[in-house]
Amino acid sequence: MQQSRIIYGLTLVSFLAFLGGCSSTKEKPKEPASATTCVYPNSTVIAPDWVCDVPVKSLVLSAVGIAEPSKAGFSFMKDIAAADGRGRLAEQLQVEVKKMVKQYLGTTGKGDSETVDAAASSTLKTITHQTLVGSRVHQTRTGPNGRLYVLVGIDEAAKTQVVKAAVETSMRNDAALWQQFKAQQSFEEMAAEIAKQPIR
Repeated sequence: MQQSRIIYGLTLVSFLAFLGGCSSTKEKPKEPASATTCVYPNSTVIAPDWVCDVPVKSLVLSAVGIAEPSKAGFSFMKDIAAADGRGRLAEQLQVEVKKMVKQYLGTTGKGDSETVDAAASSTLKTITHQTLVGSRVHQTRTGPNGRLYVLVGIDEAAKTQVVKAAVETSMRNDAALWQQFKAQQSFEEMAAEIAKQPIR
């Protein structure tokens, strides 16, 4: 009798453990995609992170260009998307170069804030998407709606080259303005120092 009760108790415990195990293995409802998951605009299709403007480690600056579907073909769409991306990249670079110029000139102790602003503005005028010769298309993807997305960017070496050229052009165009900041350095040396400033 005692043995029957023990066997019955063990059987009951085993059965309850089995039920508990079953309930824990029930399929959990799938969680919605993370808020950080990148998807193509107006769709639920997952896209590479760069499509959502997530920075790319190897590039100091990058931008996404987009081209609408065209019967002219892929090459035409790529050219349009690349031009769009370079335009966006130029806008970003203008903001960063303004900071770089002001940061450098602010440390020289020469010129007031008005002349520093004037020098920065003069440099910005020389930066357009045509000047971004060091930029290139790094990635291309066709979205579910037929749009072409391209990643355009510049690395550190290209950034330095573009900024140095922009500052030197500004110096030629506004020599009297820049002369106020010139000390022992030549304009070329000063331009090189400005171009070395990091993008923050």
